[in-house]
Amino acid sequence: MRVKITLACEECKQRNYNTMKNKKNNPERLELRKYCKFCRSHTLHKETK
Repeated sequence: MRVKITLACEECKQRNYNTMKNKKNNPERLELRKYCKFCRSHTLHKETK
């Protein structure tokens, strides 16, 4: 049930992180506050395709 996902910064739209998630426990798109090296700050990162 675990699938690979990519997290993209909401401000600069760069795809910075790859991670895994359990689709059964989290069917909706994942949103996390993570560090973006392009913006040089912590920003909201959302799951992309």
